[in-house]
Amino acid sequence: MEDAQTKAYETHAYILAVIPPKVTFRNTRPRGETVIQAVGEDYFTLLELIPRKGMRVHPQERVSIEKNSRGKIERVKRRIFYDDLAPESEEVLPLVIEIIVTKHEMKYVEFFNKAPPITTRMHSLQLLPGIGQTLMWAILEERKKSPFTSFDDIASRTKLQNPKKVIRERILAELQEDVKRWLFVKPPRRDDSRNGKEKHRRKR
Repeated sequence: MEDAQTKAYETHAYILAVIPPKVTFRNTRPRGETVIQAVGEDYFTLLELIPRKGMRVHPQERVSIEKNSRGKIERVKRRIFYDDLAPESEEVLPLVIEIIVTKHEMKYVEFFNKAPPITTRMHSLQLLPGIGQTLMWAILEERKKSPFTSFDDIASRTKLQNPKKVIRERILAELQEDVKRWLFVKPPRRDDSRNGKEKHRRKR
């Protein structure tokens, strides 16, 4: 999954927050430009977007970010990281992730159907929060009988009561870079100097 996402690009994103230009104490005119913090729909890439003049967007709104789009977004300014999120973006992020996971339910149900072993002692299902060896085997046995068809189907046939929440929490952990393997999020690319600073910051 990592290799497939390395060269992939987002085509749509969900708005997390609109950050207006800053107003300084000595200068009442706003400085800079309005930017939007958003998360990509396919690979959960955190992005900073520039809206078209006169366009209004709101949190949880889905927008096109393709280059030739005539939508509300003028351009993608840059990729950002979890540590760059404004408090209002961080607050709405779990809800937006759940919206995306709900919309693309079968994509994540297929993960339960097709997730492979990582090593002879570790299965990729065990990377999901709350899934230990016993529950992993139960999921594997059930999917042998017939593929899962929905989150509700997974919950009714196994002891995993809220598969959607499990997926959401894993995606959040990947965005926070609190993982060693990537399942759903496009792996971040940081330069070495920033990477070291951010790791130090998260450990404090």
